Amino acid sequence: MGVVIKSASEIEAMKEAGRVSAKVLREVGKMVRPGVTTLELDEFAEALIRLEGGVPAFKGYGGFPGSICASVNEQIVHGIPSAKVVLREGDIISIDTGAVVDGWVGDNAWTFAVGKVSPEKARLLEVTEKCMWAGVEAARPGNRLGDIGHAVQTVAEAAGYGVVREYVGHGVGRVMHEEPNVPNYGFRHTGMRLQPGMVIAIEPMINMGTHKTRAMPDGWLVCTRDGKPSAHFEKTVAITEDGPVVLTTEEGHRRPV
Repeated sequence: MGVVIKSASEIEAMKEAGRVSAKVLREVGKMVRPGVTTLELDEFAEALIRLEGGVPAFKGYGGFPGSICASVNEQIVHGIPSAKVVLREGDIISIDTGAVVDGWVGDNAWTFAVGKVSPEKARLLEVTEKCMWAGVEAARPGNRLGDIGHAVQTVAEAAGYGVVREYVGHGVGRVMHEEPNVPNYGFRHTGMRLQPGMVIAIEPMINMGTHKTRAMPDGWLVCTRDGKPSAHFEKTVAITEDGPVVLTTEEGHRRPV
């Protein structure tokens, strides 16, 4: 289909889907504590998405059964919510939420600590969030996709972490996954040139150990090859003449600091 360039008014319209997605992610994050199941988080998220006038973007997408992806510890992405998965003190959980409002998609993720986590896990969360913001900062007209990936990879590898290769960010619009793919690794000044009107999801998936992954038998869940923890942070970002604008925020939009 190629890259879909959005007009200023279309980007403005996408902010409502971004607001809903951001609010749901924040509120679900408040529920994260020992003893809670990932199915409880999922049911709460779906109810709030609908209450806010949206439709869950993930539910039924390619057959996915949940309204959120809930991925714990060594699980990288695409964890299916389940009553059997009970959060425990010291876990970390990546929660990925998406909402469709008026035909537009907002997509975002955050990795939360469950109670008190080890210093090693806390550092992984801190560095992965920094990776995301470094990627956002690089999403400027005239830069290239490789500049985003390079920015993410540089922060992650300086901390000694592995950058997932097989799963990447993507364009966002009236469908959740548009072109282009947005890798979290790469070389500066390479790849597609970024231009105003592009809307992309920047979503580093950073592993404490090896970058290598393994897909699980359910066809969805992806884990680290070595069993070490992984973190995942994501924002939907519009590239504008004035620089990157985060759409998945409750303020409607925000430029990175």
